[in-house]
Amino acid sequence: MASNPPGQGFQNKARVAILAELEKERRRLIQTSQSLNTPGASISLSRPSMKEFRDNAEQQHIAAQQKAALQHAHAHSSGFFITQDSSFGNLILPVLPRLEPSS
Repeated sequence: MASNPPGQGFQNKARVAILAELEKERRRLIQTSQSLNTPGASISLSRPSMKEFRDNAEQQHIAAQQKAALQHAHAHSSGFFITQDSSFGNLILPVLPRLEPSS
């Protein structure tokens, strides 16, 4: 008989909890949409989606990390750094001076 890995039970419980939460949210949204469809309910309620909320929180977290990394780099280095989005995940980039070739 094959036994389940130790983390499997925790994953299943977490999955069941997430599914229960999603079902509860789905029922709440259905109930809200039904109550908004009644005559006299002309006010639409707009709430930011979970994705928008998560994206905003992620942007704030990255901005805080960039600020901390930039302050640390300026305090512990004689170089100059800037914050810039990088496709490699770098929060700050060093600025290298452009030297004109000597003729």
